[in-house]
Amino acid sequence: MSSYPIVFARIIAIADTFDAVTSYRHYRNAKSPEEARQIIIDQSGQQFDPELVEIFLKVYPAMEDYYKLQL
Repeated sequence: MSSYPIVFARIIAIADTFDAVTSYRHYRNAKSPEEARQIIIDQSGQQFDPELVEIFLKVYPAMEDYYKLQL
C-alpha cells in the first residue's frame, strides 16, 4: 500500500490549520499569517509532521508575500 494518502493528509493538516487561523470567523477575527506560522511551529512533532513543517517554513516567505499583496 502506498504512503501517499498519509503524506497528503499531513500536508492538508498544515494547510487547513494555516487557512483556518488566518480566516475570519463569525466568532473571532482572523489572526496574522505570522501567528498562524507560530502555531504550526509550536505544534511541530505533536499535531504536525516535523519534516513537513520544515518544508512549510521554506515556502512560507512566498506565502507571506502573497498575503501582503492581498492587503
